[in-house]
Amino acid sequence: MSKKLPEYGTINVPTERGVPFGAITPAPVVQQDLFVTSNWRIVRPVIDNDTCTRCLTCYIACPDSCWAYDDKNDEMVWNWKFCKGCQICIHQCPAEALSPVAELDFPDGVHRLEKPF
Repeated sequence: MSKKLPEYGTINVPTERGVPFGAITPAPVVQQDLFVTSNWRIVRPVIDNDTCTRCLTCYIACPDSCWAYDDKNDEMVWNWKFCKGCQICIHQCPAEALSPVAELDFPDGVHRLEKPF
C-alpha cells in the first residue's frame, strides 16, 4: 500500500506575510542605514531610458530588488542603497539599455558606511 503524497498547492498565508507572484519581493519601503549595502559596489548600472523597452527583466533578475518601474514617468528607477554591483541586470537586459560604469566616475563617489555594522 503506497502512501499518498501531500498535495503541493495553495496554502493559507496571512496577507501581510504573502509574497508577490513569482517570489519577487519589492525593496523595503523603510530605508534604514544599517541595511545599506552599496558600499560593496565598484560598478554602477546606468540605464539609457531611451533604449529601455520597460520589459522589467532587470526588475526580475536583480537579486536585491534594486529596480522598480515608475509608471508616472514611464521609466525604470534604480535604488542605489541596496545595489551590490553584481551586474546581473546589465547582462540580462535584452535591449542592452544598461551599462556598467565605475563607481569612482560619479561625483558622489563610493558610498562608505561610517561603521561596518
